[in-house]
Amino acid sequence: MVIEKSFVLVLVASLTGLLLSIIIERLMISRPIFARPWAAWAVHGGLWLLSYSLVTLALGRPWFSVAIVSAFMLMLVLVNNAKVKSLNEPFIFQDYEYFTDAIRHPRLYIPFLGWWKFLGAATGFILAVSIGLWGESVPEQRFTLSGQLGGILILSVLGISFLLAGNYKSLPVSFNPQQDVAALGLLASFWCYGREEKILLNIASPFYFSVPERRTRDLPHLVAIQSESFFDPRSLFSGIRPDVLSEFDRLKKDSLFHGKLKVPAWGANTVRTEFAFLSGIAEDRLGVHRFNPYRAIAAGWNTPSLATFLKSLGYRTICVHPYSASFYRRDRVYPCLGFDEFFDIRIFDNTMRSGPYIGDTAVADKVEAILHNATGPLFIFVITMENHGPLHLEQAAHSDIESLYIEPPPTGCDDLTIYLRHLRNADEMIARLRQTLMKCRQPASLCWFGDHVPIMSTVYNIFGKPGGDVEYICWSNQSKAEFHNFNLSANTLAINWLRELGLISSSKSLFSEKLFESPWPVDAQSPRPTGPKGQSQTCTPTDSVNGAAGDRAGIAY
Repeated sequence: MVIEKSFVLVLVASLTGLLLSIIIERLMISRPIFARPWAAWAVHGGLWLLSYSLVTLALGRPWFSVAIVSAFMLMLVLVNNAKVKSLNEPFIFQDYEYFTDAIRHPRLYIPFLGWWKFLGAATGFILAVSIGLWGESVPEQRFTLSGQLGGILILSVLGISFLLAGNYKSLPVSFNPQQDVAALGLLASFWCYGREEKILLNIASPFYFSVPERRTRDLPHLVAIQSESFFDPRSLFSGIRPDVLSEFDRLKKDSLFHGKLKVPAWGANTVRTEFAFLSGIAEDRLGVHRFNPYRAIAAGWNTPSLATFLKSLGYRTICVHPYSASFYRRDRVYPCLGFDEFFDIRIFDNTMRSGPYIGDTAVADKVEAILHNATGPLFIFVITMENHGPLHLEQAAHSDIESLYIEPPPTGCDDLTIYLRHLRNADEMIARLRQTLMKCRQPASLCWFGDHVPIMSTVYNIFGKPGGDVEYICWSNQSKAEFHNFNLSANTLAINWLRELGLISSSKSLFSEKLFESPWPVDAQSPRPTGPKGQSQTCTPTDSVNGAAGDRAGIAY
């Protein structure tokens, strides 16, 4: 058999592209080390060769295929660098949904990459496709073993062999993305995190072990507000007016308890904090699912939650989120977490916006309307949107400087000014909710906390980067202020809140150190738990839309 030129060309192009992939990886922030395990290099080579082989098989143009696969890897590196800059975390396998989300919600994602970089990458891709399709011809002996097909088969066998060898030598992962990407490289870390995601969770929530204390007749209304990017920025710059958070300070003085909240997210990834609060499960028990636990629930993992526990007491459970219910698959996940209704952006209109998103005061109006129509105890969980970035897409006004600062901030602090403008509205929301709950004829309690600090890279370069902790407050319209100040983790907040209100019985002190360390037993081999009072945790969301208008419009489960 005479070896055709196209056979050799495929092999030469593949080696060139493989070397180019290593060079592209060196553009990452931070750079992976060269001295990585041989299995990591095997996975890297296997993934690249298989990707190249498939593209070449489809297009028949080996050099163009090198360009396509290399361009895709370069895009991953650019996205990684943008994520590290904004979120202090490298790009990981679990972030693959960013690409589809960027198409559905471009304002939330593309500005952090940069519109010019995005347009440049898109233009470059179009040019590469145009040049490749017309600049390189397809060989005549494309599908012969002595020609291009033979070379593709050899590369495919090599790629599969490399992957099997790398997979056989199970690479250790810490689920610290910075550490794992640096130690294994970009492609091998993708492979390992993707493999770990196939392992189904079987973890019992602390709400499974919780025992109710009180009866339906004296149950308080419960309102939990996860306030977008809420934290106290006054420590960043002394020139910020103290009264920007005057209502927050007032509520803190009258609170059951308050303090700093350690959250499993920095700058974004709201669902990590959201899930920690609702499930009571610490991130270190979730393995790779800590990065997006909602995907595990959508795939079939069922776990008791704050909402399912409260439903067992007789509560009606409602979520209010002024954005699309399908974002982060919440429309599928929230029935599994025990929510009866989901009021999303469809119950709001454009007149209720404050900036690009629905304003916090408009959300407070909806909460007030829901409480006004209550016929029994309610648990209302609110996920606000007003202070969601990108902040740099909005404009700071001169009047903002006068109303938000006692002295002008340094140049480059427009993001902080815009953030403070929305933060003041969050403070007004606190006042509105306090007034609403004070008017309730029955006991009522408010739990307010932030999901993560905001993304303000330029501001942090000037004043220093915050540690990532946010603020929380638990308040009751029946409480006599004792001014407790305790630092908590997000996964312990709800348990402590219910315990202080007397909804969970326990012989332990409220602020037991062991309680913070999540003492509930975990048996990875135990059967999947049932819900409170033996209820099955099988989840079958209906995705039906409640036909009533106005405040009662929403997804009913």
